[in-house]
Amino acid sequence: MHLSFATALLGPALLVAGAAIPETNVTAPPVPLEKLPKHKPKPKQEDDFRVAAAATGSCTNPRVRIEWDSYSNDDKHAYINAINCLRSRPASGQFPPAGNRYEDLVRLHQTLTPNVHDNAKFLIWHRYFVWVFEDIMRSECGFDRALPWWDEGRNTGRFAASSVFSDEFMGPVAINNNCVTRGAFANSNLNIGPTTENYPHCLSRAGNSQWTSQLTEDLVNQVNSWPDYKDMAYYAEGTFHAYGHLGVGGVQEDKYASPGDPWFWLHHAYVDRNYANWQGMDPNSRLHYINGNDINGNPLNLDVYVYMNGLRPDVPIRDIIDVQGEKLCYTYQY
Repeated sequence: MHLSFATALLGPALLVAGAAIPETNVTAPPVPLEKLPKHKPKPKQEDDFRVAAAATGSCTNPRVRIEWDSYSNDDKHAYINAINCLRSRPASGQFPPAGNRYEDLVRLHQTLTPNVHDNAKFLIWHRYFVWVFEDIMRSECGFDRALPWWDEGRNTGRFAASSVFSDEFMGPVAINNNCVTRGAFANSNLNIGPTTENYPHCLSRAGNSQWTSQLTEDLVNQVNSWPDYKDMAYYAEGTFHAYGHLGVGGVQEDKYASPGDPWFWLHHAYVDRNYANWQGMDPNSRLHYINGNDINGNPLNLDVYVYMNGLRPDVPIRDIIDVQGEKLCYTYQY
């Protein structure tokens, strides 16, 4: 059974620039909450995690990814400005029809979506994808702050009240699938999507507290209590990952082109933080092991490559399985 956070049935009519994506027919992820395990998860072994991580590479001073509410106002503006810097830079030409450098990332995600969703490669590929986004902002837009993540479990059912979705930062979320006209990304025209098509449309959202109210820390703990990677990854993709996309709605319901809404990065940093915490529960095994299959049924192992199609070098999973390894060298505030 394949996981899907949204099934977009858009019909043949094209959208004009400035129009919102029509409301999609959403197929709920096939992971009923009552089927999640109820046993108590093993606590994170902080000391063991640090020792094991330090042994895997030369990462001696990892960047600490800061939760949004602990981010200073100055840092928040620097982050938003770096995103808009990418949106103002020309596209590389490697990912047509991307209209700017930021859309190179969106187009890459759209192209690889069938390969990196609904299978065990989901978490590890998106881990590297978020790091690549950060690396591009640092190298091309001078971003020199910690990358933020957003603790959705602390905002259960009340996304609209967060400063994330304020007019000062990312603009409103509860706008009934209409175009975002306030905030740092107001009146954005997107060229990648909807789904596998590419034509101009606006950045839309449709906040839904029915989904966000299920994004609890207890849910994350239940998912992370699965001891086997492939099982944990299956439930991670189909529960808190999916509920976040559905809870913000609009462009976020589009599995292919969801990075078109910059909220995507806060969300996937949250997903990656939950994965890193799962690894920290048993670092001696989980920092050196992966299982499950790719979309073609081939088994994953540490020598399987994660591809970025020229945006950044392709890497074997062993290079990115540990966030405190030599390649990635970051950690989370908590």
